[in-house]
Amino acid sequence: MKISRIASCVGVTVLSIFGVTAFQAANLKSIQIDAGPEPPQINIEGAANRLATALRFRTISHQDTADVALPFQPFRDFHIWLRSAFPAAHSQMELEMIGGEGLLFRWPGSDLNLDPILFVSHQDVVPVEPGTEAEWTYPAFEGTIADGYIWGRGTLDVKSGVCGLLEAAEALLREGFEPRRDVWFFFGQDEEVMGNRGARAAAELLKKRGIRFSWILDEGGFVVEDILTAPLGGRPVAWVNTAEKAYCTLRLTARGEGGHSSTPPTHTAVGKLASAIHRLEANPFPLEMPQPLLDQFRQLAPECDFLTRWALSNLWLTEGVLLRRLASDRLTAPFVRTTTAATVFHGGIKENVVPQIAEALVNFRILPGTTPADLMHRVSRLIDNPDIDIEIKEATFPPAPASTDGPGWVSIAASVRAVYPEAVVVPGIFTAATDSRHFRDLASDVYRFSGVRLKMADVKGAHGTDERIGVASYAAAVRILAGIIRHGSG
Repeated sequence: MKISRIASCVGVTVLSIFGVTAFQAANLKSIQIDAGPEPPQINIEGAANRLATALRFRTISHQDTADVALPFQPFRDFHIWLRSAFPAAHSQMELEMIGGEGLLFRWPGSDLNLDPILFVSHQDVVPVEPGTEAEWTYPAFEGTIADGYIWGRGTLDVKSGVCGLLEAAEALLREGFEPRRDVWFFFGQDEEVMGNRGARAAAELLKKRGIRFSWILDEGGFVVEDILTAPLGGRPVAWVNTAEKAYCTLRLTARGEGGHSSTPPTHTAVGKLASAIHRLEANPFPLEMPQPLLDQFRQLAPECDFLTRWALSNLWLTEGVLLRRLASDRLTAPFVRTTTAATVFHGGIKENVVPQIAEALVNFRILPGTTPADLMHRVSRLIDNPDIDIEIKEATFPPAPASTDGPGWVSIAASVRAVYPEAVVVPGIFTAATDSRHFRDLASDVYRFSGVRLKMADVKGAHGTDERIGVASYAAAVRILAGIIRHGSG
């Protein structure tokens, strides 16, 4: 009898909880920003042709410029072409060279009492991996327009940002637009190799001059049309990244006995290092629900079907399931976990000589909240081998996530919805690294968003084969950028 009463009480409690949570989910109100005014129209063919031309300048960042003849000449040729391609922007803005090839523009505003805004992009691109050239549908540096796309290295990462911002400025100038607050553009020359000559130098210069920005926008998220398609009824999602994962590379150096390969030690330096890397890969970082993801679910929930809405608004019940589901996909796992990637391995000089030293580089992309000390402690504990030295080769640790109700967020979201009124604008985490990290002390809010609309399959083209951008998508991205500039600088 008692068991029956207990079961009945449990059943009533469960039904009550579900009833309350279901009612709350059903009554969630949308918190999407209203669309802003319609941005200027863009000459699609002209914009596409200019971007295609920009791709033909081989502004490649090389890890070691000493091995490259005239490494900076393509940048200088690119600058000459930019002046001819975007004459109004160059005539109305002040231009300062940073580190030789970095471009720092200032578009003066009418009210010097207002804090300026900064838009960041970069001119440099990564090289095409040797041996993969024939796999491209169209050559990487020919800037071909075909099949509704502009093809080439830099279309996504990120000459479309450099040209897109200048296109947007030209369009606004044609309308006679004058910003109230200063609008700055910085186009780096070495973002792909950490940005020290470009963005870091520019940030230090601006800091010395006492300049602080209302907010900053750099490259980052896209308008994605094939994620959450069913729960959102086919609506695209605009991912505006409010946070950026930290970047840290550790150098692991293993030491051991050398000698002839016919009389090897039990464990060679190479073997020790391989074992250490296996331990790191076999023990991934624990799953986490970072704040930007919580903010994302808050924005998404009211727009979704009932079941998804209920799951996203009751994380106290569903968090574990959501974390495991996100972690099961290579594309979404980085949002909920600090990632580990062994990327470089060196050891040995000859096949019959046992090496005394072997070295590996392991790259980590770290969720907000983890420190360099936390990382070193975890890696040292997992490897647990006194014959392996561990040191930080390169590290950056960004600030807290940006606001989703500040003026920058409102300008971005309103401009996206002016071009794509059906889009759902949500915050997110950028899993790579951007030049914006160098400017982090110059503004409270830093956002990362490109405005480009695509399918997730197209994202793999960045740093990969067949990088491309849709012609219509690029024109729409330019309009979004123009809207952000106009809305944000008013």
